[in-house]
Amino acid sequence: MNWPGLPLLLMVAGRPVILLGDGPAAAAKRRLLGRAGALVLGEEADARLAIVAIDNEIEAQAAVARLRARGILVNTVDRPALCDFTIPAIVDRAPVLVAISTGGASAGLAAALRQRLEMLLPPTLGDLARRLFGARDALRGRFPSAEERRRALGAALAPGGPLDPLGDGGRIEAWLTGAEVEHGRLVMLKLASSDPDDLTLRQARLLAQADWLYHRPDVPAAILDRARADATRIVCDVPPTITRPGLSLDLEIAR
Repeated sequence: MNWPGLPLLLMVAGRPVILLGDGPAAAAKRRLLGRAGALVLGEEADARLAIVAIDNEIEAQAAVARLRARGILVNTVDRPALCDFTIPAIVDRAPVLVAISTGGASAGLAAALRQRLEMLLPPTLGDLARRLFGARDALRGRFPSAEERRRALGAALAPGGPLDPLGDGGRIEAWLTGAEVEHGRLVMLKLASSDPDDLTLRQARLLAQADWLYHRPDVPAAILDRARADATRIVCDVPPTITRPGLSLDLEIAR
């Protein structure tokens, strides 16, 4: 299944964004743009983005046509068919932002998911992100290779790890002192079926962490898509005989 859109984070601080309309919807978008630091201006502004919060259907369509004729990308409140981009529900743990989008299918569902995540994600997430940013030089010194850094951080940030983001975040300095490079590991996974909904929690976590995916030809793309986009996929009839650096998974469907 294709995504309804490509998720992007737009840096709008100090930049003009057009907002058209009055009423509660326009006021909410004005507050959202203000929190992002955007310059909220009228239709004649020289901008690349616009939000149309006009209730009248004919007026809204006319405004969208005028803006698109100028090459401006438009979001139209409650009208997915008139949107060039959508605005997700946001969980704010600055500088960590979690965006939930349904591609315009249901703002209510996105809001419900945001409320659940608000309860799950601790307020310390932002502090952990800032400390990791401050430790970049130390991380490069301890793990010179980008792949080594990614694997080491992945293990440290995993559930129960020393930097578990859903825990207390741990002490980065203490972790760096004792952290070791993972040279290579192969895990064999027998999948219950070709349905990704049948993946166990452990299998889903391993897929999200894997560097290499060895799989039989009948393992469907719907399961492989649960892995990182940059994980290497290798079709094979038997498990690999060598272990590559990082985490390798061998996937087959149980018979």
